[in-house]
Amino acid sequence: MATSEAVGGARERIGARLRSAREARGLTTLQAAEKLHVDPRILEALEAEDFAALGAAVYVRGHLRRYAELIGEAPAELQSLYTAATPAPDLTRIPHHTPPARSARLLALALLLLVGIAVVGLVWWLLTLPAAKPQPVSAELPAGAPNPPGSASAARLMTAVEAQSGGGGAAAAGEVQLALRFSELSWVAVYDGSGRRLEEGLNAPDSTRTVSGAPPLKVVIGNAPGVAVQLNGRKVALEGLVHRDGTARFLLDGSGHAAPVPPVVARQ
Repeated sequence: MATSEAVGGARERIGARLRSAREARGLTTLQAAEKLHVDPRILEALEAEDFAALGAAVYVRGHLRRYAELIGEAPAELQSLYTAATPAPDLTRIPHHTPPARSARLLALALLLLVGIAVVGLVWWLLTLPAAKPQPVSAELPAGAPNPPGSASAARLMTAVEAQSGGGGAAAAGEVQLALRFSELSWVAVYDGSGRRLEEGLNAPDSTRTVSGAPPLKVVIGNAPGVAVQLNGRKVALEGLVHRDGTARFLLDGSGHAAPVPPVVARQ
């Protein structure tokens, strides 16, 4: 009972301290989220001690540290409270690994063999397909001569091949393609030239995002050193665009040139 009360008290102190520090700086959750370039719901979950909504503990600790630094709280103290409030996993309930049976290994080998045979057959078919392409039939046939065998099927095959070669989907005119590769946890938002939002959210390490839109694209990155940016397959250099806190806000034109986003004048 005493342990439950201590855990509950630690959780309450985390939310109360975050909320009090934010209000002392005269910030709303929306304003604080804009400064951190994160979804306001993340800060609301931290202040409500709804840590489960933020995913794994590594994400919770990262958001907690950045939020505490923004509002002047002590990150180390809050993370210690979070550790005390998070129950340790019950290692006695972790299932023990049991080696697979011999029959399962044989089944896996058989499946791999079948897949290999199928791949070899597909490659052979693709390599031999051009040799089966029919030659054009001469239009100068004797009067009353019957059609050569297979001429109708050859004509249909030629029509299908021509339609397939000319029907490839091209990118929309005037649009560019932005590719983002994340080596670290980072929040990203992307808007097209009309202000329409193309992408927004938190991205895990070793993940990618690809969007298309009309330039200039407005890109906001919460952890720029952990993100590689490409426009139409070409690397975009972010030198001089990354702030001290690791964030970057820039505009990308159609040629891949990046320029800082002009500062927004605060409303009176």
